[in-house]
Amino acid sequence: MEKWQSIYKNNIRSFEALEKHIPLPNTLSPFPKFPLNIPLRIVDKIERGNFQDPLFLQFVPLSSELVATPGFGPDPVGDTASMKTPKLLHKYAKRALLLVSSACAMHCRYCFRQQFPYEKEVNSYDAEIEYLKNTPSISEVILSGGDPLSKSTPALTALIQKISAIPHIDLIRFHTRFPIGIPERITDDLLSVLTSIRQQVIFVLHVNHASEIDDDIKESIQKLLRAGIPVLTQSVLLRGINNTKNALKELMLTSVTSGMIPYYLHQHDRVQHTAHFEVDPEEGLGLIEALRKELPGYAIPRYVQEQAGHASKTPLHSIESLEPQEV
Repeated sequence: MEKWQSIYKNNIRSFEALEKHIPLPNTLSPFPKFPLNIPLRIVDKIERGNFQDPLFLQFVPLSSELVATPGFGPDPVGDTASMKTPKLLHKYAKRALLLVSSACAMHCRYCFRQQFPYEKEVNSYDAEIEYLKNTPSISEVILSGGDPLSKSTPALTALIQKISAIPHIDLIRFHTRFPIGIPERITDDLLSVLTSIRQQVIFVLHVNHASEIDDDIKESIQKLLRAGIPVLTQSVLLRGINNTKNALKELMLTSVTSGMIPYYLHQHDRVQHTAHFEVDPEEGLGLIEALRKELPGYAIPRYVQEQAGHASKTPLHSIESLEPQEV
C-alpha cells in the first residue's frame, strides 16, 4: 500500500471519529444521506469551536441538509442525459468526461454529483474506450468522478495508456480534489506515467478557500509544474464560505502565488438539500467586479454557471445571462 493510500484509509468517516478531533454542535444532520468523509489534513485546519469555519461548513453534515427546496433536484446539470456509456458523458464539442471512480478524497456537502447513479463496478472502461475511438471529433478527455486520483497508480496507468493510444486525443485533463486533501497522492510514479504519454496533461484542482492550501500542497503543485503540467483552479461560490471580496481575493492570490491559475468560479449547482449554500448571482457579479479593481487579470476566474442542455458553461457577465434551470 502506498503512503497516500494509508492516509486516505484514515479519513474521518463518522461523527464519533470526528468528535475526537474537534467539538461538534447540536445541529448535525442525524443520518446524512451523503456520507461524512474528511481527510485528517482538513480536520486539523478547522478552527476548534468555530462552527462557521469555512472548512467546517464545507465538509461537516448539518441539519440544514434536511431541507428540501423547490427548484433543486438530483441532477442539476443534466449529466444523466449526456451519458453515452455507463461511465462517459459527452456534453460539449471536442471533449468528453470519463467518470473514473465514484470515490473522492473528501465529500463536499454541496457536491453536485452526490446523488449521481454511479456504477458499482468501475474497473472496466471498455465501452468508454470504444466510444472515444469511434468519435474522432473528441480531442480532449476529462478524467473526473468522484476523483480520478482515488484509483491506484497501476489502475490509472492502464486507463491512461488506453486513452493515450487513441490518435485523435491530444489533451488529458484531471479534475481532482486529491492534492488539496491528500497531496501525497502526487507521487514520482504518477508523474512518470503522466510525462510518458504524448498528450498534454492538465490538472484542474478544486479549491474554495485559502485556508485549504498549505506548504505540502504547494509542493505537490510545484511537482506538477516541474513536470510540465499546467495547474488551474476551479471554485464554487458558497454562502458563508467564500462569498466576500476578501475571502475570494485571498483565495485567488494564494492560488497564483502557489503556481495555480484561477479558471472557473462556479455558480452553485442546484442539487437537492444544498440550498443553504446558494449565493444570489447578482451578489456573485458584484464580487467579481470588486476583484477586477484589485487583482491582475490572470488572478480573476471566469464566473460561470452550468445549465442542463447548453453547449457550454454560461459566462455570467450580467444578470441577463441567467436563465431558469429545469431540474
